[in-house]
Amino acid sequence: MEFDGEFELDGVPPEKAWVVLSDPIAVRDSLKGCQYITPMDDDFEWDSYEPEEDVPTLPEAEADDVAARAFRAGQDYAALMQVGVGSVKPKFETTVTIEDRDEEEFVMTATGSGSASGSSFSMESGMHIHPQEDGDGSRIEWWTEADISGRIAQLGGRVINPVANKIVNNFFTSIESQMTDVEETDSGVTDRIRGMF
Repeated sequence: MEFDGEFELDGVPPEKAWVVLSDPIAVRDSLKGCQYITPMDDDFEWDSYEPEEDVPTLPEAEADDVAARAFRAGQDYAALMQVGVGSVKPKFETTVTIEDRDEEEFVMTATGSGSASGSSFSMESGMHIHPQEDGDGSRIEWWTEADISGRIAQLGGRVINPVANKIVNNFFTSIESQMTDVEETDSGVTDRIRGMF
């Protein structure tokens, strides 16, 4: 299945949108049902991992902390996310690999796969942040190609697509709120963070 779309962030330039969308904590907080996104290695244990609670994001977070935890190309991340599709609410243990990050063009791509009881998926995904053509904000182009199997796949696109669209819309609405907070209080912190990437 293929999903794609665009989202406009008025008044938020691409440089600042890039910083917020590079923060796994900000992304986690905006994805409903996501319990954590954290770097993982071969010894990562899903059953025993306990995510940190109440981790600050911008504008409250320290610039050094945000820069240190930013997504890195080639890094694997563990993400635990529960998605409700119809009467099915599997909790996916997902491994995501950041394949590429272009700091100049604001392009990030990732691959991933996840499984839950009776369902699994693999995906390739990406985003490209453009400047708005008629404003000082950002236009975020995103895309995902997913191969879904199991119980969720049996529900079909008529059930899955509205759920996927709702998740994406809620995500960008939350991100927009976070970015508005950053924009209102920013005193050059996002520029300093970009310099640390």
